[in-house]
Amino acid sequence: MTTYKGIRGLTIRTIDGDASPIIAGDIWYNSSSKKIKGAKLAAGAWASGNNLNTTRGPSGTTGAGTQTSGLVFGGGTAATESYDGTNWTEVADLNLSRAEMSGTGASSTSAAAVGGDTTPPFTQHEQWNGASWTNSTTMNTGARGRFCTGTATAILAAGGDTEAGPTGGPHVATCEQWDGSSWTEVGDLNSAGYRIGSIGITTAALATGRFVPSPTGVTTDKVESWDNSSWTEGPDLNQSRAALGGAGTQTAGLAFAGAMPPGNASTGKTENWDGSSWTELGDLNTAVQGGAPSQQGTSLLAFSAGGYASTGAVANVEEWDGAPLAAVTFTSS
Repeated sequence: MTTYKGIRGLTIRTIDGDASPIIAGDIWYNSSSKKIKGAKLAAGAWASGNNLNTTRGPSGTTGAGTQTSGLVFGGGTAATESYDGTNWTEVADLNLSRAEMSGTGASSTSAAAVGGDTTPPFTQHEQWNGASWTNSTTMNTGARGRFCTGTATAILAAGGDTEAGPTGGPHVATCEQWDGSSWTEVGDLNSAGYRIGSIGITTAALATGRFVPSPTGVTTDKVESWDNSSWTEGPDLNQSRAALGGAGTQTAGLAFAGAMPPGNASTGKTENWDGSSWTELGDLNTAVQGGAPSQQGTSLLAFSAGGYASTGAVANVEEWDGAPLAAVTFTSS
């Protein structure tokens, strides 16, 4: 018979009140209320925000920053827009218009755009300083639809597709880091893939979902975790998909939207990561794929901008308002 001790490695503790801080998976006996209690993730919700000025998709729009200081760029255009939490403002264009590029950054004033679908070898790299884009050191391995996370001066990029075209070509597992001055190849992904979701920072990240190399156009629920030296597989997403958005950290993440089977239809499905498992939460109001996420947002505060819906490319923006863990009483049923 499975027991709590067998699962968690400890017995239920007794506390005069509730646990503090509350940690996902915690169970305790509250001696004051004489009840068994535990930590539960309250449901969050997506709400519509002000639309982008430029419609983008299905060609992989890219985002950076947070819900209150964000940046959206690319997606088959050079147009760049800055977000202050309420309004989108058009700012300086990318030097090179392209789709399927990847990007990351801490805020609306500091970001990077890497790779993309122009002319191979897809090694382009641009830096944003809050006013303009500057061409920077090219990558060692070029690809489109890469996993990408971190800040403008500390980037982790992995995977991607090395050929242009609607179905793509050879997918790679190559991974490299940018330290603000040069790119260095580091440990490869365990599984090559294309249009991979990104969560975390350069030294601790999650690569979520992807299109797998063969047969082309097939998604997977695969998740890999990066510890600054190597990638470890699992646990997987509940929903197989690619071209999805992400926000948060390696221990508190959010994965949303994407292309899912059958037929790579757009989805609004949202999943929360608590450091040990994925839990399905409320869907986006509009199912999209290839939209721009607030790359350095949190699992409680994030945005999804643009992308490709069933009606075509959209300028829709939605904001995620999550809810923290709460202490609840267990009841029999």
